Amino acid sequence: MTAKRIALQQYQSIADRAAILFDGVRNPREGWIATVRRALGMSGPQLARRLGVGRARISQAERAELTGGITLKTMQAMAEAMGCRFVYAIVPEGRIEDLIAAQARKKAASLVGRARVHMALERQALSERQDAAEIERLAGDLIRTMPRDLWAES
Repeated sequence: MTAKRIALQQYQSIADRAAILFDGVRNPREGWIATVRRALGMSGPQLARRLGVGRARISQAERAELTGGITLKTMQAMAEAMGCRFVYAIVPEGRIEDLIAAQARKKAASLVGRARVHMALERQALSERQDAAEIERLAGDLIRTMPRDLWAES
């Protein structure tokens, strides 16, 4: 096994573990800052004092979180002021291997589709079943070799 393949598997393992850990975790409707603050029984002004800011800043941060306009630095500071730890992650929907396989099939279908056009012009078109088998074979090759252009738009 090559070093590149080992590194790829390690990255995939990290992403897959995150997917399992965060399965079912969704952002609360009111956002994490407001939800945790309320769960602690902490008021906005109390959190503001802990941060050394005005209470309007807490309201701004809570609104900014809901619109995606908050910075990671602000989330970190808010979490620490509430005695919490801020964690962020990009979590795959499902297993990484499944995402790669789906992309490989998509790329393989595109390649087979292009070849089909040329073969049809030469009256050498394959049957649908042969096309499907070729797509699966090519997708398997793409998964094994993981070419740099796997995620390039066709």
